[in-house]
Amino acid sequence: MKAAQLIEQIPHIPTFKKFGRVTRVVGLMIESQGPDSSIGDVCKIHVETVNHGHQIILAEVVGFKDEIVVLMPFTSLREISIGCLVEGTGAPLEVKVGPELIGKVLDSMGNPIDGTLLPKGLMTVPTEQDPPNPLTRPPINERLEVGVKAIDGMLTVGNGQRVGIFAGSGVGKSTLLGMIARNTQADLNVIALIGERGREVREFIERDLGAEGLSRSIVVAATSDQPALMRIKGAFTATAIAEYFRNRGLNVMLMMDSVTRVAMAQREIGLATGEPPAQKGYTPSVFAILPKLLERTGTNEKGSITAFYTVLVDGDDMNEPIADTVRGILDGHIVLDRNLANKGQYPAINVLKSVSRLMNHVAEPTHKKAAERLRELYYTYDKSEDLINIGAYKRGTSKEIDEAIHYEPLITAYLKQGYLDKVTLEQSVNELITLSNGGAK
Repeated sequence: MKAAQLIEQIPHIPTFKKFGRVTRVVGLMIESQGPDSSIGDVCKIHVETVNHGHQIILAEVVGFKDEIVVLMPFTSLREISIGCLVEGTGAPLEVKVGPELIGKVLDSMGNPIDGTLLPKGLMTVPTEQDPPNPLTRPPINERLEVGVKAIDGMLTVGNGQRVGIFAGSGVGKSTLLGMIARNTQADLNVIALIGERGREVREFIERDLGAEGLSRSIVVAATSDQPALMRIKGAFTATAIAEYFRNRGLNVMLMMDSVTRVAMAQREIGLATGEPPAQKGYTPSVFAILPKLLERTGTNEKGSITAFYTVLVDGDDMNEPIADTVRGILDGHIVLDRNLANKGQYPAINVLKSVSRLMNHVAEPTHKKAAERLRELYYTYDKSEDLINIGAYKRGTSKEIDEAIHYEPLITAYLKQGYLDKVTLEQSVNELITLSNGGAK
């Protein structure tokens, strides 16, 4: 850093530190008398232990009760006791970002999980930032290749679009994300694994993402055993990293698995701070935090963030509160169907229940016409499937149903794809057009 820059920072350096004392620990929360802080500020709790000596535990200000500061720690409460010194930093959580992080796996604080030190020369950015001004967002008019036929062909995604992947547990969300990360044409992947089992993090990196995908990705992992605040910060840290690269003119692919666990973590914090439960136990702050997080992605005047957010739906109920809220915020949704997965169709994308709200703006007219025709045929077959299976339908009764019966196995074959198969956008579209014209490639 140059001398002139250091001189400019002198007026902003605090001349004294603010301290408080821990007065109470209740459940997930720590109460302290002081220091003077604002919501979202990070505080340092100084802990003295016999075994580990002096330790500093980071916590965030999440609320106030009269003149008591309510804190939630980023780690365990185990070593904290009454009287511990609480030091206010006067600033929210910040992480270090730069191109040197590509290929690394980080925690929610932006530190490498493998214990190595951060590279030098990184830039510090806050994890919580405002979404781009709506009037500075360029319109999305360019297709983005994701390398999955069912998406590129039937649910074409625009560069800067935000899409939700809705599914129950074990239907293939992580596998689909891995396919997209390996095959996409985006300049960089930022992948947030929020609330995952510890076993699944390494499996996703090695099996689903692979060495090829990791070499052009930054992974942020916050496993299910970590405190609720760490799971929330994992989502915000990943988004801040994606924003850093977007502001440098890159087209970034952000994938978050899953936004439902972010909502669950916020519910834990809300209930612990005394918020009343609202819809199905979710507190009002959950429905306030989701648009703040999801609206940060998309386009700005410098670059773009194309985002895929997985939504874990309880009991395959697509109308539960979190799924319904997220679907209303995003620019499209992809539904993974358990019945299709049980039939052996992977990826198990139900194209009839899925929609890309920007496909009409980014796809060519011949492409849109072919996709609409195959969707109509698929819908006709789906509507008549029960009659066909029990033998109640006789061929020749309906020309539309006869045509749908002919096309159904061809459409299903088109939608299937091995998770290691790479198909370009051009190949997907050409095969779709050929199929809609009566042939199969």
